[in-house]
Amino acid sequence: MSFSQNLKNRLKAALGSVGALTEFNNIYDVATAGTVEASKAVVASASKGATGLILNPSGLATGAGAGITGGTGTVYKNSLRREGNLYITSILIDLTGLGSSTTDLDIIGQGASAAYIAKLTAAECGTTILAAQMTCLEAPATGVTDIDLYSATEGTGVFDGGIAALAETAVITAGGAWANGTVKAATTVPLSTEYLYLTCGAAGTVGTYTAGKFLIELYGYD
Repeated sequence: MSFSQNLKNRLKAALGSVGALTEFNNIYDVATAGTVEASKAVVASASKGATGLILNPSGLATGAGAGITGGTGTVYKNSLRREGNLYITSILIDLTGLGSSTTDLDIIGQGASAAYIAKLTAAECGTTILAAQMTCLEAPATGVTDIDLYSATEGTGVFDGGIAALAETAVITAGGAWANGTVKAATTVPLSTEYLYLTCGAAGTVGTYTAGKFLIELYGYD
C-alpha cells in the first residue's frame, strides 16, 4: 500500500466520513510526498479567529503607487500576517531606479505619479498600530542617504514634492546616513488609515539610487 493511500485510510477512520475525507483531498494534495498542487490551498477555519496564523498571499490591497513601482530596477514587495491578536505588516523595497531631490523632506520616487509605499487599513494592519521599525538591508547609494519615513492622510504625494504639503507625521527620522544593518524604531506611529512615504532626510544633490534596500515593519492590534 502506498504512503498516500495508507494516509487516506487512516484519515478516513479518524474523520469518520467519506465527505470529510473528500474535503481533505480538495484542500491537500497527498498523491506525491513533498509536493502540493498549485490549485490546492491550505485553509484556516474561520472559527479559529485570532488564535491562528492567517496569511494573505496578495499582500496589501493598496501597495505602492506608480511613482514607486515604475522605477527601473526597483523592487517592491509587501506581506500581511496575523499571529494571535497581533497584525504584522512588512514592506520590502529596493530603491534602485528611484530618485532623490535637492531639498530636505522631498518625497523619494520617480515620474509624476503618486509615490506612497503603502496605504494602511485597519482591516489589514489592525485598528491600532502600536509600533514600527525600519531596517537597512543595503546602504543607499547615489541618492540622498539620509532617508526618513513619513505618514500622511493623503495619497497624492509625488516624487520631488515636499511632504510638508500634505497632512503629514514623521514616523522614523534617520538623523544621518543609513548603514547596512542599522535598525531604527518609530518615534511616532502612523494611523491605520494613512499612506506611507519615504523622504529625503537632508538636502542633497539630485540622484538616482543604485542601491538601498529596506525592510519596514508595522505591528498592530484590534
